[in-house]
Amino acid sequence: MDRLSNTTNGALLIELVNMKMPFGKFKGSLLCNLPVSYLEWFQRKGFPKGKLGILLATLYEIKINGLEHLLVPLKK
Repeated sequence: MDRLSNTTNGALLIELVNMKMPFGKFKGSLLCNLPVSYLEWFQRKGFPKGKLGILLATLYEIKINGLEHLLVPLKK
């Protein structure tokens, strides 16, 4: 993986702990705090287009693989 990819991936992780869900049942919740069941629903129905979809899909992978500890040092 090149340096640009590492920077991009790091930026995605930082956004997961800072960005709030802009709509739906969990509107206003930090993305990193969304429950797995909600992410599983998106996985079945389809993630939104664009950056939000990328973030939610990334968070889904993090949570189902038990990697949430990676986000802990990034939280404020």
